[in-house]
Amino acid sequence: MMNRRHILATSLLLATAFAAPARAEDKPVEIRIGTQKGGFFPAVRQRQTLESAFKPLGIEIKWIDFQFGPPLLEAINVGSVDFGFVGDTPPIFAQAGGARIRYVAAVKSDGDNQAIIVPKDSPIKSLADLKGKRIAFGKGSSAHNLLVVALEKGGLSWSDITPAPLAPADATAAFVKGAVDAWSIWDPYLALAELKENARVLVFDKDVHKPNAYYIANTDFVEKYPSLVAKLNTAFASEGVWAESHHEEVAKAQAEATGVDIEAVRRFVNRSTYRVVPLDAEVTKSQQAVADRFAKLGLIPKPVNVSDIVWKWTPGS
Repeated sequence: MMNRRHILATSLLLATAFAAPARAEDKPVEIRIGTQKGGFFPAVRQRQTLESAFKPLGIEIKWIDFQFGPPLLEAINVGSVDFGFVGDTPPIFAQAGGARIRYVAAVKSDGDNQAIIVPKDSPIKSLADLKGKRIAFGKGSSAHNLLVVALEKGGLSWSDITPAPLAPADATAAFVKGAVDAWSIWDPYLALAELKENARVLVFDKDVHKPNAYYIANTDFVEKYPSLVAKLNTAFASEGVWAESHHEEVAKAQAEATGVDIEAVRRFVNRSTYRVVPLDAEVTKSQQAVADRFAKLGLIPKPVNVSDIVWKWTPGS
């Protein structure tokens, strides 16, 4: 018969045996990062910075490319991507649709990387001239927000134009063929249109509002691995500092990875910012204004409170 001491010893052995696997599973085997065409991500991948940071933890980094923000966020929502980078509008649509996402960091833009463009010889000279025109944009993208804000600045309503929601590749073809009168678009498509099609900028982002971009993570990933999210933010913040003073290296890496003309990429990179910061009150307020704008127009199914899905990151933590 086992005495009390034997029972206690056996219990401790069993507890140790079952605890070991739990500790081993306390981190993922890989982290899947979603990116869009361009940015400084090709340079980051080339430099292997994240791989070096996470390899000692036994975690692999997997990069997954997307054409633009909405499908990237859908991938984060369903858990096939853990962490990604998008403009200001995709998270609004995703949150309104009940997506399981969190804002984890921001990049404050100077507003030079997105614009509404028209053909060089277009009679459209002002925002008011957009009335009655067919305008291309990516639905639920940051270009969607730019178009909405620009119309407001021009004294127009959404019903004053013919919206043409198109993905970048389709919008490029429509713009070249003259099937649309104007196009709200971001770099590198913007730079390519300027250089290859002699497109004329009607307004940049900075002319009508203050844009930001965001690092977004899956809710479950954030809740389960907050220290890894902080480590990702820190790594990208460090790479952002490097990129600010190494534009040529960033441009060459992007051109090699994407096949985009190097001159267009240089134009894109030279007017970009890469500063990664926490979502402070100013950034959150700015993003809430975007959400309120879309809710007012009935373009999202319900109003959202941005701060509900902001994850607090303290650099250095």
